[in-house]
Amino acid sequence: MMTLDASAEEPNYVVSVAYTLKGVDGDYSSEIQNTAFFEVGEAVDFTPYADLTEELVLGWVKDQLGPDAIGNYEYCIADQIANQINPPVTPQSQPLPWG
Repeated sequence: MMTLDASAEEPNYVVSVAYTLKGVDGDYSSEIQNTAFFEVGEAVDFTPYADLTEELVLGWVKDQLGPDAIGNYEYCIADQIANQINPPVTPQSQPLPWG
């Protein structure tokens, strides 16, 4: 997490959170990494940095992404894993039969 001292009352204000969404199916896995950015003063209730929990910060990220983006990420990860399990058929270039 990246922080910024917004004010004396709000030191270490979180301005960005790097996150990874990972999916696993047996021996196959895929992940998407990204960063969520937050504006200083965006939070309704300031939580001191030392009091932050993983659950709280993940909630911020999920709220910022919204259910549609989360669903899209989950779909992409599931599709990438499915392609590892059953690789798609790739067309092959062949020379012309008439020479």
